[in-house]
Amino acid sequence: MGRVQRFEISLSNSRVIYSPGEPLSGTVTVRLAGALPYKAIKVNCVGSCGVSNKVNETSWSVEEQYFSSTLSLADKGTLNAGEHSFPFQFLLPASAPSSFEGPFGKVIHQVRAVIDTPRFSKDYKCSKVFYILSALDLNEIPGIEQSNVVSTTKKFNYKLVKTGNLTLNVSSDLKGYIVGQVINLHADIINKSGKDAAAVVASLVQKVAYKSRRSMYDLRTIAEVEGSAVKAWKHAQWEEQILVPALPQSLLQGCNLIHIDYYIQVSIKNPEVVVTLPIYIGNIAVNRERLNLSSSVTENPSMLVPSAPPADEDIASGYHPMDNISIPTKSHSQQQHAPFSYAPGLSFQGNQTESDSAGSPNHPTLCLSTGATVPYYAEGAVVPLPTAGSLILPPEYSTWGYPYEAPPSYEQSCTSANSSLNNGN
Repeated sequence: MGRVQRFEISLSNSRVIYSPGEPLSGTVTVRLAGALPYKAIKVNCVGSCGVSNKVNETSWSVEEQYFSSTLSLADKGTLNAGEHSFPFQFLLPASAPSSFEGPFGKVIHQVRAVIDTPRFSKDYKCSKVFYILSALDLNEIPGIEQSNVVSTTKKFNYKLVKTGNLTLNVSSDLKGYIVGQVINLHADIINKSGKDAAAVVASLVQKVAYKSRRSMYDLRTIAEVEGSAVKAWKHAQWEEQILVPALPQSLLQGCNLIHIDYYIQVSIKNPEVVVTLPIYIGNIAVNRERLNLSSSVTENPSMLVPSAPPADEDIASGYHPMDNISIPTKSHSQQQHAPFSYAPGLSFQGNQTESDSAGSPNHPTLCLSTGATVPYYAEGAVVPLPTAGSLILPPEYSTWGYPYEAPPSYEQSCTSANSSLNNGN
């Protein structure tokens, strides 16, 4: 650096994570071996988002800025040899979105300082990244207190001439969860046929949408549980739990280029039946008292089990008795990660791994890497990129004939399931 031996930004109390609307203060420190003439010393606080069409690109296709404020720390003059400190303070806007980092884009907040030197001399620059956590209160999400239930019935053929029906009813205890909470799942599978159905699988899926010139989607299976197969003429019940790991919150409010969704998908491969339950992951838990009050005002209906039309062999042989059973869980695959945090010092309960200490304290992980990334709309061939684990694509995406079309939204998925139920298909 020539005469500049040290040029850095430090934040007060060594903080690196803030809430929207908070003051951010710190010091710019310069240590010189000799005198340094300058035109100005300035510090800038800026928040922005960038999105690219390719994985881990450093140049953005689309950008948006949330705030930018500049302070002049010193006017034209000369800094003598030695150490100089320049304090500063900014007020973060209340609308600033949470920090986030993913394969196709990021929301980044930073403080940048510059020593503007006379003509033909080198300018000196430094920066310090900090993180914003805009807490998502699940109680403020419309309809969060309503039941989270979905149902569908699939009519299918087997043994060439026989037909049967498989009804899948799924519910979760809540619509919103925080890190460390348990998702309680209940599934009713009614197999009105003489054919055994395949195993039932439930997955917690993260979908991140990046809006560039063309939308990109990053789908990741966070956890997966598999139950046993459902035998012929059985009414099976499956109770299962999924622990919510450390994950970025839903929505990413305040950002127009990146949107985060989560949902529970329950599927059976043969016959192919799929339902999805949209859920939210936030920072402030759902008020259970509010849920109890809501259920006392309006009667909470039990899960509806649609009556399927009788199968052909039912008509021929008369009524076939249905056995009620509970099916066990065969496997439980939960991605094992260190507790997620936006910055050191802000962590959730859990066991630390050796990789925790190896990570840079100035660059905390903001987005889990669980599964392979499939870059929709990427230039050239679409090739899965291996990351921490293998990708398990949701069935409704893996069976598509046109992979360059965007996956359906939550609303489209739920509408599709409801229409399938109403049509009896």
